[in-house]
Amino acid sequence: MNNALIIIAGPTGVGKTATAIRLARELNTSIINADSRQVFREMVIGTAMPTTREQSEIKHYFLGHRSIHQDYDASRFENEVIDFLNEWFISQRQIIIVGGSGLYIDAVCRGIDDLPSVNPEIRRKIKNELETSGLAGIRERLKSVDPAYYGTVDINNPRRMMKALEVYDTTGRPLSSFLKGTMKKRNFNAIMIGLDIPRKELHERINNRVDAMMSAGLLDEVRGLYTTKRLNALNTVGYKELFGYIEGRYSLEEATANIKAHTRQYARRQLTWFRRYSIIRWFHPDDITSILEFIHHHPDGVGVPRRGVL
Repeated sequence: MNNALIIIAGPTGVGKTATAIRLARELNTSIINADSRQVFREMVIGTAMPTTREQSEIKHYFLGHRSIHQDYDASRFENEVIDFLNEWFISQRQIIIVGGSGLYIDAVCRGIDDLPSVNPEIRRKIKNELETSGLAGIRERLKSVDPAYYGTVDINNPRRMMKALEVYDTTGRPLSSFLKGTMKKRNFNAIMIGLDIPRKELHERINNRVDAMMSAGLLDEVRGLYTTKRLNALNTVGYKELFGYIEGRYSLEEATANIKAHTRQYARRQLTWFRRYSIIRWFHPDDITSILEFIHHHPDGVGVPRRGVL
């Protein structure tokens, strides 16, 4: 019998968590988190981490299991999740993995090549480049040396772009070339489901979710993390904009508008990433019946009877 890793992917704000929970309930299984920021326990509101109630409904793994003070990346995620799946599939035949971090999903399904160690001198050089040329200069050079990675990376996240330039200056090879190696052997088959909705509806959901985060206390969460704002984990949408507000660089209204705009931009890049997959099948997040039928009849599925369509 096949082992099946059911992937629920798509842009931020589309409703991946709710859909994954409904599917997990129907399929009597659990959920692996594949959001690169929801792995950090200190980042709850700004990452839209599943609520306590949602986590009590369905067991979630790799959710809030690391601290922002710990180094963490796709390679570590790959190793941890593969070790977990090797144990899981001894007694179980399927599990859901959900998230919008394409690199993390790639790491689990395909594996990623080990990235080279970077000389501290090169790291200092790239840091100086950011200080002298600014974010725009870093963007332009990355676009020139690694257009493939530039098309998917968060271009408002200088740390990720700097990492790509560090790899390039160290090896002479673009970072994207390290993500295209031979697919590693896995003990499961991937069933990939993409969630998408019309752009106008997605943008409305994103805007409403940001407003809900602010009402839920996102600013207080960010204030509590301000002294650690230089940590890489916090260099992400929702946090850096409010750090700017705290520092007086713009008003709270401007910061909130920036969060919405940057989140919409990130959602577009997520869709670009996931549309590369030839095996992905797209659904509306509320179309649970069709998603379940797709899983149930998929050639790589496990044929486990479900309890009925929601």
